[in-house]
Amino acid sequence: MKREKVLAMLLAGGQGTRLRTLTKDIAKPAVPFGGKYRIIDFPLSNAANSGITDIGILTQYKPFQLNEHIGIGSHWDFDRNTGGLRILSPYTNEAGGRWYQGTANAIYENISFIDHVDPNYVLILSGDHIYKMDYKKMLEFHKEKNAQATISVIEVPWEEASRFGIMATDEEGQIVEFAEKPEKPKSNLASMGIYIFDWPVLREYLIEDIKNPDSSNDFGKDIIPTMLQDGKKMVAYTFEGYWKDVGTIKSYWEANMDLLSEDDTLNVYDRSWRIFTKNKNLPPQFVSDTAEVYNSLINEGCIVEGHLDRCVLFSEVRVKQDAYVHNSVVLSNATIEEGARVYNAVVMEGVTVKKGQVIGDKDNGKVFLVSEDTIIEE
Repeated sequence: MKREKVLAMLLAGGQGTRLRTLTKDIAKPAVPFGGKYRIIDFPLSNAANSGITDIGILTQYKPFQLNEHIGIGSHWDFDRNTGGLRILSPYTNEAGGRWYQGTANAIYENISFIDHVDPNYVLILSGDHIYKMDYKKMLEFHKEKNAQATISVIEVPWEEASRFGIMATDEEGQIVEFAEKPEKPKSNLASMGIYIFDWPVLREYLIEDIKNPDSSNDFGKDIIPTMLQDGKKMVAYTFEGYWKDVGTIKSYWEANMDLLSEDDTLNVYDRSWRIFTKNKNLPPQFVSDTAEVYNSLINEGCIVEGHLDRCVLFSEVRVKQDAYVHNSVVLSNATIEEGARVYNAVVMEGVTVKKGQVIGDKDNGKVFLVSEDTIIEE
């Protein structure tokens, strides 16, 4: 009897324009997070911990750093003789070169790859969310409900529901209505952009969707509403846990700050569900006797001589004597010089905050993105 197979397709080509200069030279999934990770480490680690052995990663926007980080997938145990990890970039054919036009189009363009793997189920993932999730449990739910599509949802505050794709369900959890960013939402169950489809069913809809000249070739806008309209059995899988779409500078800063909270539910220290990443093999951190450090994450190669209060420091950051950094995220190889003051900021990689420079304000609630050339207030 043929063993049931699930293939994960991870959409990792996003530009992330709302992250401003953070994504000027890299794709959003490659953006650093939490002192030592990149955003894509979370869905990759979820897949590895869930026992998924086949995964395709769809890249597009400035993929060099992302591809270099992923390599052959060895850090997540995806370097296998059979199955494993494949990087899937846009390609040319007899019609010429083309970019992926939408989330559904990206999957459609890789139908030949999926057919080669020959899965029973396709798991669609986004490469730009921070969360820990056991996809096995979602797949079990999908099979128990005898569904043709399962959409992972999370309860959001009612006042924020209009920002998301919203699912209305019946008492059995079956989706009866879907609305993309509704003005007056009927539910607060927001789509997480994580889907499981029976592959033969999804394949049929992808082929029909590409024939429609009016389609935007998107799962949320086209595939899901069409399947719902056709009466396909679609169910909502409610996720309870930490999940963050780091789509803006402020949400990115908040997600990093969440790691310092007493009630941090992401818990990257949980050894039963580890977050794997590519390690840099750097020397240990050094905290001098002139330093004052409170509630901060300090990573390899950092030298701290100044004051830190609720900060996340990536590798090889230098905080010099009499510098004060508060509520801030400082990316790798940045330097905070003597007497500088940094409040509520994200300091980009390699940036030097000059001696005596003051960035931000301790109490105004705004977040500042500091690059070599500009300081953006959000």
